[in-house]
Amino acid sequence: MKRKLIAAIGVAGMMVGIVACGSDDKKDSGKSGADGFKGQTLTFWAMDGSTPDQWLKDLTADFEKQTGAKLKFEEQAWNGIQQKLTTSLSEENPPDVFEIGNTQTAAYAKTGGLAELDDLKKGIGADWSETLNKASVIDGKQFAAPWYFANRVVLYNKTVFKEAGITAPPKTRAEFYAALDKIKAKGKEPIYLPGQNWYHFVGLTIGQGAELVKKDGDKWVSNLADPKIAAAAEEYKKLQAYSKAPKDKDEATPQQADIFAKGKTGAFIGMGWEAATAIKANPAIEKEIGYFTIPGETADKPEGVFLGGSNLAVAQGSKKQELAKKFLEIALSDKHEGALAKVSGVIPNKESLNTNLVGNPVAEAAAPSAKFGGTTPLIAEWAAVENAPNPIKTYLTAVLNGKSPADAAKQVEGELNKRLQQKQ
Repeated sequence: MKRKLIAAIGVAGMMVGIVACGSDDKKDSGKSGADGFKGQTLTFWAMDGSTPDQWLKDLTADFEKQTGAKLKFEEQAWNGIQQKLTTSLSEENPPDVFEIGNTQTAAYAKTGGLAELDDLKKGIGADWSETLNKASVIDGKQFAAPWYFANRVVLYNKTVFKEAGITAPPKTRAEFYAALDKIKAKGKEPIYLPGQNWYHFVGLTIGQGAELVKKDGDKWVSNLADPKIAAAAEEYKKLQAYSKAPKDKDEATPQQADIFAKGKTGAFIGMGWEAATAIKANPAIEKEIGYFTIPGETADKPEGVFLGGSNLAVAQGSKKQELAKKFLEIALSDKHEGALAKVSGVIPNKESLNTNLVGNPVAEAAAPSAKFGGTTPLIAEWAAVENAPNPIKTYLTAVLNGKSPADAAKQVEGELNKRLQQKQ
């Protein structure tokens, strides 16, 4: 998997209206098998880095053998994909099947661009992980299928931990703090956690069972005043106190992996691909890097995490609805879903396929958190919230600088509500 793929996971964009095209009499006959689909061509869009070469080759062979149809694969670049896809879905011949970010799915569904897939869910999705499938369900209807996911883990320096007398990765939050105390006592920075690593904060809110927004009549408004949000903010503040990182910067300013690469920091919370960034900055750090699941209150329940990932969807305007669903049946089968997890190290859409992650230390650390994960609010209105300056980041900095969570919420909720009311 290419690094920029995970970097782009979970980024939601502003959407414009989509008008579904095509009519029932122009769609495929719905017949199954090679005879029913023979001679047709299905267009499949996926993002740069999502489809390993051998995986795509094997999938194409199976699809064409089982259906008699041809697969036309078109790789897409992340840059500009939202506008390109929005435009394509409004035209007469959109891509039949396409990859879509899990947090983008609601916006596309509500503008009419996605076909309903309730029958597909009943046919092949009975054991899809509930947390991973949540982003595909809008207003109780299945508008996409969960494909692959990733979440944050703790990347740690084995030598720093060993020198502090820590013999095993912590399994609980209390053990994690105890480990950080030991590292601090040795004069090292226990953890590098910038004040605005807001996706980790989102994970903490998920762990608290909190929602960042709530419904007020027919509008979405800030829910930052919720005591559960305050508890997550206090937990973030407690952890961030072990760090020398700036309180008003995020994990990319500077790149937290570059700080970790210097070898003087015990750990940081990030995506697995950030190890490569650290190694590029200091090749000697490679042998020092280990990974463990972000600990929760108890050993059997890891901390909540933000689940970034991608779904597969069918265009409402596709004239090949049944063929598209057949493609999804094949692509999401245990054979191909498991193979993708194995080669790319991504979290598959069902727990039973996690055996494919054995031997991949990053994936093994990430997998336990997946069923306790979630996303930012799955509403089209959320897209504007993430635009700079992100009010959630402002909220975090205010808390870290001494404001109570309640006062910090009051500081930003006007801006947050203003963005939630922007026209999509």
